[in-house]
Amino acid sequence: MENQTFVTEFILLGFSTGPKVQLFLFGVVFVIYVASLTGNALVFVLVCLDPQLHTPMYFFLCHLSILDLCYASSNVPHVLGSLLLQRKTISFAACGTQIYLYLTLALTECLLLTVMSYDRYVAICHPLRYSLIVNWRVCLTLVACSWVCGFLFGALQTGLALRLPFCGPRQVDHFFCDILAVLKLACADTTINKIMIFTVCVFFLLCPFCLILISYLHILAAILCIHSAEGQRKTFSTCSSHLLTVGLFYGTAIFMCMGSGTSSQHQQKILSLFYRFINPMLNPLIYSLRNKQVKGALVKVLRMEKFYHST
Repeated sequence: MENQTFVTEFILLGFSTGPKVQLFLFGVVFVIYVASLTGNALVFVLVCLDPQLHTPMYFFLCHLSILDLCYASSNVPHVLGSLLLQRKTISFAACGTQIYLYLTLALTECLLLTVMSYDRYVAICHPLRYSLIVNWRVCLTLVACSWVCGFLFGALQTGLALRLPFCGPRQVDHFFCDILAVLKLACADTTINKIMIFTVCVFFLLCPFCLILISYLHILAAILCIHSAEGQRKTFSTCSSHLLTVGLFYGTAIFMCMGSGTSSQHQQKILSLFYRFINPMLNPLIYSLRNKQVKGALVKVLRMEKFYHST
């Protein structure tokens, strides 16, 4: 170890493309990033402004928008800078920050989506007791637990990764500091880290997914008990947006975890690109385009703005 130099920065290889393709990627990522910020900020503002949206369902949606805002901003600015300036280096501290934010926000979103599925389960399967079961105290507790667990386990994973000595190659084969890509550069045994990553995946990905699946099986059974087709359609529409969001989030995440040992690094990069950039942009579109109350709140805000401008 005496003759080894410990790295103070990493080189993010990203996608091996020419300057023109890099510039094109910059434009694509920039548009996606702006759309993500605009859409999630709009949902957040609408939920805050419209009293009709001050319900548990939209309270959870508001926190999902906050998560997606943070998620998109945790590394996209650095990616944009790298694509535009062709500067691929990142400091050790900045790399650790990226890992921590990514893990924290991803783990929190896993739990928050589970909480949202529980909310839909109670609303459809126990409508008469909904206000009693899902009261504001319960809502605040569930959201707070989601954030706290995300912060704690994100810090634990990041701490275990950054305690390792990085004294050899410093090229991270990714466009951001992915924890698995960074662990490959450690000049020490990473068995404990991999065990912890597997454990966290089970408790934050597999278990929540199973709970969501159980919730929607009960919801499906409740919908099938409704005799009228119109009633079934209206009931299902109350949870269709969340179901689509869950499908995108967990589908991509599970595919990444299952394919991490078999798929190529290039395929992993493409999946990460979708997971980190596309999902935060799609979530507000899903909830705004498929939700009449959100669209109604948007119309109200636009009418108020038009009225103020006319006066």
